[in-house]
Amino acid sequence: MAHADSKETLEIGLSAEARETVAGVLNRLLADEFLLYVRARAFHWNVTGRHFKQDHALFEEEYEALDETIDEVAERARALGYKVQATLAQFTQIATLPEADSTELTSEQMIATLRDGHEALARQLRNDIQVADEAGDEGTADFLTALLEGHEKRAWMLRAHLQD
Repeated sequence: MAHADSKETLEIGLSAEARETVAGVLNRLLADEFLLYVRARAFHWNVTGRHFKQDHALFEEEYEALDETIDEVAERARALGYKVQATLAQFTQIATLPEADSTELTSEQMIATLRDGHEALARQLRNDIQVADEAGDEGTADFLTALLEGHEKRAWMLRAHLQD
């Protein structure tokens, strides 16, 4: 459940109920984005193999992009007047993405797992966009559409790494 920032009225053209619904979506999205970020970080740290340098840099690029996304998602929830749930326990409780253990994966498996995470978020974002639209929040729907496009692009780029 999303927690309002204060009792103060926010006059941005959305009802409190609509903002609460969308803030809930954003908090769950924040948790998923963070878990994907942790995957990319762990892969960056634990990758080995003959393509180490390339894969190490690839995972760094991934976690840096996800770090920006995490901040943007949190700030969107705050703009709607809601606090973000931001503890590790809260993230794992509301996230839909599973955690991934990087210690036993090959670099190819790491890339595939990261790709799968981007694809899962793209699928979820399609539903989230619809929720935002139904709540009358065009701003968040537009914001989520941009995130969807970003996850689709990242998934495509990771798929390309796996092709010979």
